Amino acid sequence: MRFFRISEIIYLIVAVLSIIETARRWNTERNMAYIFAGFAIVSIFMFLFRRHYRKKFEQRKRDDN
Repeated sequence: MRFFRISEIIYLIVAVLSIIETARRWNTERNMAYIFAGFAIVSIFMFLFRRHYRKKFEQRKRDDN
């Protein structure tokens, strides 16, 4: 169970770093900024996706006991 929470945190860290890089490169390297923005969007989506299924799994585990 602990691994699922750690993976969520990792996705959030990747999202934050990608947003920072997007802001940093926006005026100089626009194409790279778009790539980092895409990473941020995917990371946020994956965070929400993993959190949803972790909570669903925890709920099912509680209901079985």
